[in-house]
Amino acid sequence: MRVLISYEKLSQKEKRRIDLKGRSDWGTVKPIDIPHKNKKAYTRKIKHKSTIY
Repeated sequence: MRVLISYEKLSQKEKRRIDLKGRSDWGTVKPIDIPHKNKKAYTRKIKHKSTIY
């Protein structure tokens, strides 16, 4: 039977092992902040190529 030892008294390796067990990866979520385009800014890009001005 394993004896319960408080987290503070564990060795650094054991703390690291426990911490890594609790962490998980982000999966499909990308933590990068995506800059959004300013909707009020004027854009020169033609919306529809089929339209001739």
